[in-house]
Amino acid sequence: MIQKIQFHDTLKGGIKKFEPLNPKEITLYTCGPTVYNYAHIGNFRTFVFEDLLRRFLEYKGFHVKHVMNITDVDDKTIAGANREKKSLSAYTEFYTEAFLEDMKTLNMLSPEIQPRATDSIDDIVALIRTLIEKEIAYLAEDGSVYYRVAKFPGYGKLSKKKLDGNISGARVDVDEYDKEQGADFVLWKKAKEDEPSWDSPWGKGRPGWHIECSAMCMRHLGETIDIHAGGEDLVFPHHENEIAQSEAATGKPFVKYWLHAKHLLVNGEKMSKSKGNFFTLRDLLEKGYDPMAIRYALLSVHYRHQLNFTFESLKEAREVIEKLDNCYFQCISLLHASDKVIQVLKKPAELASAINLESTLKPFYDGIISALENDLNVSAALSLLLAGVSEINRALAGFQIADANLLAAKSFFEKMDQLFGFDISCIEALPNEIISALGKYSEARRSKDFETSDKLRKELGDKGWLVKDGRPGEPSTVKKVRRAWDIKK
Repeated sequence: MIQKIQFHDTLKGGIKKFEPLNPKEITLYTCGPTVYNYAHIGNFRTFVFEDLLRRFLEYKGFHVKHVMNITDVDDKTIAGANREKKSLSAYTEFYTEAFLEDMKTLNMLSPEIQPRATDSIDDIVALIRTLIEKEIAYLAEDGSVYYRVAKFPGYGKLSKKKLDGNISGARVDVDEYDKEQGADFVLWKKAKEDEPSWDSPWGKGRPGWHIECSAMCMRHLGETIDIHAGGEDLVFPHHENEIAQSEAATGKPFVKYWLHAKHLLVNGEKMSKSKGNFFTLRDLLEKGYDPMAIRYALLSVHYRHQLNFTFESLKEAREVIEKLDNCYFQCISLLHASDKVIQVLKKPAELASAINLESTLKPFYDGIISALENDLNVSAALSLLLAGVSEINRALAGFQIADANLLAAKSFFEKMDQLFGFDISCIEALPNEIISALGKYSEARRSKDFETSDKLRKELGDKGWLVKDGRPGEPSTVKKVRRAWDIKK
């Protein structure tokens, strides 16, 4: 039920009941990447949290109109393009495509709309014009347009910063600035030599970073939206400035609920290239880590708590994903295998139906939903997920393999994948050729024809299937090996 959902709202400062503007559709804006380099795992800590948020809301029956922007013009992208002697569009297109590929690798849902700043210049100019007409913005002598912070009484309400003493003073022309400084900030920058620029009523120039998101958000989602999410580093100045720009222009509240994810640490320290603890997603893939183990590690700690990312935690995440994979593939191996493969496990009907997995798993499922309704308490939810998988393994170990139980287990994994996106149930059924090869393998192993069984094991492995031998008297099962280069196709 809608009334059970609650989130921590940064603006109001505490856990609040979630009441969407529209009972059927939720408007969600998430700040996307600035495409000047490959996204790092700190970025993806936030993006994966936002993916969980959307998955949960959709699971609860809402249509989520999700907009994630691409910042393809700012100081960093221009500097990168100049450094590599490329056009801005060619430079940013490369990293935009890389980011979209990384999203797919981590099994993130694609935003419904993904606008680029350079495609939104008309909307940005129109918003700046409105602010000038209301005397909230002004054209300075240097030819740039600035936001007059002193004209917005609520400035600082999101970050809770007391800026009264330094609201006026030096104007800030850079896209990002000292997080303790309050000053008029740039909306439109006068064109500089050898920089990309666009026409405007104030001459050639380009937008500042903050105005881009306000314009794109309101253009695609409306003047007031349900949820705006991002990393805690964006609270000030970026999101503070978004509020000031948007609310000054419309006279309406900009966002009902602000959700912010806490920073990621690596081995207890802030991520930094100089410390050798800076990793992009691609760095981890090159080291051979399963993308879903990376996703699990990034998702495993509540979004408002500090996540300490270590290779030990990544190893533990890989073990968890392997546990989920093994359990699921054992279920579908048995569900779809031929009688010849599982005849050794045939038991009396009363034994096969002694446990009802659908009933057994229901409390775990209900608990997971309840945990996520409580401000996305993912730690509690994942703990219940693993407890549910242990119940499935217990049933399998006790030969409780009635088809109804196997179907209940399969359904449980499918629901969990909808929520968490671990892609465990990506294979709905074993291909016939794999079933046939697995049957031959089991028969060869049973008859101790190890030359044949070794050959079949290798053939299955070459096709991307890992054979897992059961205990004496139990059948062998298979698991699809998840590889980064398979997922990225």
